[in-house]
Amino acid sequence: MQILTDQPERRFGAINWMGLYTLAQRETLRFLSVWTQTLMAPLVTAGLFLMIFNIAIGPGRPDVMGVPFLTFLAPGIMMMTVIQNAFANTSSSMVIAKVQGNIVDTLMPPLSPLEILLGYLAGGVVRGVLIACVVAIALALVLGLVPQHPLIALIFGILGGAFMGALGLFAGIFANKFDQMAAITNFIVTPLAFLSGTFYSVEALPPLLNGISHANPVFYLIDGLRYGMIGVSDSAPLVGFAVCSGATLLVCAVTWQMLRTGYRLKA
Repeated sequence: MQILTDQPERRFGAINWMGLYTLAQRETLRFLSVWTQTLMAPLVTAGLFLMIFNIAIGPGRPDVMGVPFLTFLAPGIMMMTVIQNAFANTSSSMVIAKVQGNIVDTLMPPLSPLEILLGYLAGGVVRGVLIACVVAIALALVLGLVPQHPLIALIFGILGGAFMGALGLFAGIFANKFDQMAAITNFIVTPLAFLSGTFYSVEALPPLLNGISHANPVFYLIDGLRYGMIGVSDSAPLVGFAVCSGATLLVCAVTWQMLRTGYRLKA
């Protein structure tokens, strides 16, 4: 199989826009074709989380950071849903292609490693942002929660989809079997999502756990979206934007290198 290094000069310029668009369209249509599983199911899951916490804790729960607990909780649930689905979109696409042997259909066309990376990321980001919009509409209807800073909420939603989409593509390339992918999801992605201030303010944690939480990029994603939705956060949104952007670029760079060298993609 021809690998992605030392490609001859291409006829269509520095960027194969048609190829990039086609790959992005394929990755988007993958989840839109089963929208009840990829868009509606996360909405139901988010609703169940909110309902269970409301029933378990009850209306007597004190405010968190000056807002009702459900209002504080909702943005964390939203971002957790975004990142889990963005990760699932890219990782499942890559692993299925490798296991079924049709990864060659992606590697053989005249697409550079960067174009492949961006094409896969497009699907993860679009899925994440669409899910965020669906959940936001539901929150507005049920809780009357309207974003206080819509642009900031959108920026962190896109960053969440990009970061976890890139991480999902990295995991999909690294994993050769479904059980390896399940291990990465269970022991890395799920702890990152749950131990990042989704259900609590990290200021309530002991100093050691507080410091560990601040080293987790997902904490800044949740915190930034929370600021965009309800106007309160544990850290400055600008710091969160810088950390999340740097983490996304780092994961993208590592994944690009894996695509460029054909790591675990060779026949």
